[in-house]
Amino acid sequence: MKFKKRKIVICISQAILISSSLPLLASAEDPDNGQMVTVTAQSRSQEAQAVPIPFQILKADQLEKLAATNLDSMNGYIPGLTVDGNRPTQPSFYLRGVGTQDFGIGTDAPVGIYVDGVYSGKTGGALMNFNDVQRIEVLKGPQGTLFGRNSAGGAISIVSNEPSDELEAEASMRVGNYGSKYATGLLNIAFNPDWSLRFNVVDNKSNGWLTDSGNGQKYKDNDNWGTRTALLWKAPEKTRVLLTWEHEDLHQMARPPISLVTPSGNGVAPAFPADPSTFVDPRKGVIFNDTNANNIETRRYDGVTLKIEKPFSWGDFTSTTAYRHFTSFNQEDEDGTNNYVTFLNTANIETNTTWQQEFKIAGKNDRADWLAGVSFYKENAYQDSQVNTNTDSYNTIANNMLGFPLFSMLNAGAAQNGLPLNFLGNSWQENMMNNGNYQSAAIYGDVIWHLQPKWNLTTGIRMTHDSKSFAWNYPNRIAPGLDSVINTANQYGFFNGQSQALAALTQNFFVDNSATTNALNIKRSWNDTSPRVVLDYHYTPDIMSYASITKGYQSGGFNSVSMGAQFQPEEVWNYEVGVKSYFKEAKLMLNASLFHYKFTNLQSLTLIQAPRAPIPAYQVTNSDQNATGLDLDAHWAPMRGLKLYGNFEYIDQKYANYVVQNGPDLSGQPVGTPKWSAAVGADYTWYDVLHGNVDLSVQSAYTGATRCNANSAAQMSCLTTPAFSIGSAQIRTDLHLGWQSEDRRWGVSMFVNNVFDKRYVFDGDPITAVLGTPFASITAPRLFGVQVKVRM
Repeated sequence: MKFKKRKIVICISQAILISSSLPLLASAEDPDNGQMVTVTAQSRSQEAQAVPIPFQILKADQLEKLAATNLDSMNGYIPGLTVDGNRPTQPSFYLRGVGTQDFGIGTDAPVGIYVDGVYSGKTGGALMNFNDVQRIEVLKGPQGTLFGRNSAGGAISIVSNEPSDELEAEASMRVGNYGSKYATGLLNIAFNPDWSLRFNVVDNKSNGWLTDSGNGQKYKDNDNWGTRTALLWKAPEKTRVLLTWEHEDLHQMARPPISLVTPSGNGVAPAFPADPSTFVDPRKGVIFNDTNANNIETRRYDGVTLKIEKPFSWGDFTSTTAYRHFTSFNQEDEDGTNNYVTFLNTANIETNTTWQQEFKIAGKNDRADWLAGVSFYKENAYQDSQVNTNTDSYNTIANNMLGFPLFSMLNAGAAQNGLPLNFLGNSWQENMMNNGNYQSAAIYGDVIWHLQPKWNLTTGIRMTHDSKSFAWNYPNRIAPGLDSVINTANQYGFFNGQSQALAALTQNFFVDNSATTNALNIKRSWNDTSPRVVLDYHYTPDIMSYASITKGYQSGGFNSVSMGAQFQPEEVWNYEVGVKSYFKEAKLMLNASLFHYKFTNLQSLTLIQAPRAPIPAYQVTNSDQNATGLDLDAHWAPMRGLKLYGNFEYIDQKYANYVVQNGPDLSGQPVGTPKWSAAVGADYTWYDVLHGNVDLSVQSAYTGATRCNANSAAQMSCLTTPAFSIGSAQIRTDLHLGWQSEDRRWGVSMFVNNVFDKRYVFDGDPITAVLGTPFASITAPRLFGVQVKVRM
């Protein structure tokens, strides 16, 4: 039972662009031809190495080498970025240690996800399949001026291909182990010089690599498809009008919990509390799930965007209008057993609709590059978080946490009086229903002043107003079978003088009882002004250094799983100095940046044991955090056809001020973010092989161990047992070997992900420890396959 959270951010400043290096990341320059890569953002074009911002780019061919289907499947290859797609409709993103695991609609994530400049970071719409992607830009640190929302911790921008003037047709098919089949199709038609249409489809299926030991059901499968249609009109006077429609359907089995305790046998409650010294290794253990046919995760997503670009003599005007709508359903087992006395599952049901409008103008002259804009955002969200269990599991929890098995005691009392009553064996459901209506408006401006030929000063500011209305409705529990037993018991006068026992049977047990008849509504609003200042100096055309100060902001919000709970806005000040350099003769690129940030009221999800509450619950908490870190990038092409890559991040992230409710004081202790992460690789090309080229790519990603604190074991984010560890360092190695014809019309390749079949335990969840059934998840095994691609 894992209820989570969200956020709203708006920050500041400049138009930023994108570079990189990494086994699968683009370098700032292609050392084989010596040409600089030009990147654009907020209507500005610059050479990537001239941009005073730490960022990275992943291009379409690099994603293909990884056989990556979404952001989660390339996890580890951007040091500092962690994506948890264990639940694709409830993902989490962390960048430089800043993020959240909460999926509640009362908050938003500090890492913004954008598709073609449009915010798509609201839980169910944040993790989508790649569909006709041109590149992915990952920007570290606050980026509020570049993107209209949610980027206090950073931004991930997915840029799609636009219709072209040529006839294009392409199809590919990838097949692999565990019954995986991944197919794509592309058709681009130019009707005339002014009108062109581009249509792309992706279909992703697999049988799954986990099997239920009880019923043979497969888990970790894929069953989703999507389309993208783009229509481009080159209107008179150099005006461009681009209309796009994106659609995706996802339907697969939900995340299976893998129990860490030995099965106790049906009808027998496991030992309580569970003893970590006896935990079984989930990588070798058995999987049981009794949610059965209802164990599904689905999503239907549609997005329409209209972009109009018009050049004038004084600059360029751009209007972006966007509509997004999705519905999602995720019901998953939460106990990892098929034992009816520990039966528990949760469901997350969401409907979300957003409208976005942005106007911006940009221009430049000899003295400055300038940008100004206004943005508007409106969202309507509904969420129903369900707890589904039975009176037998209620009985187990009551016995474990309160010291008395309520329903067993009632049955014993009925038997003593010769009454035919059985309070066990009945279903029990509780619901937390939330509605959110949000509006946000911002005005921003940004100027890059060319002070001298080698000096530039960027000054920017963003002013934001956020308004939110939120409603909690926690209706009384639903238990029709139990109600029938209670009615019969009342006819016998069984509850005479036992009003407390009767109240326990008719009220919510897991969910707050304070608003079971009428919803509680709260309205709040916040204002913020966020500045940014960047100074950069170019020693030579190929070597520059920079320093920046940036403020990030995220509006306050509401905790969907705690009646009336609110939290204040987040603020972050980020200080950064860096250098970007390229040595042409050696074909060597070296970039580095040193950063320090101070976060106030950073929102995170924590398991809390509230006073007088029978069971712990996840709550949104606020903490102050500080971090100091270093990013390093290197790209070297020592000879024709050979490229070597390295990308590293070090970060020391600690709580500045945080006391866990009814728990330890974590001030001065590490937050948990690993100190080190890295990705390295090599790419070698053999030319003129069978009228084409052969490319071999080997890359490896390393993520350091979770840094433990005094609350890590309680959260199961950092745990060591005789059988396994949660939070240990992880290594992933991938291989790709492919041939492509000289005219690029034909291609065949093979890939192996996780070459050495390294398996790790993660996502430990102690919430069902109240049943004696803590559980965890495990990483994927070795995956491999072959692909054929045909182009016209």
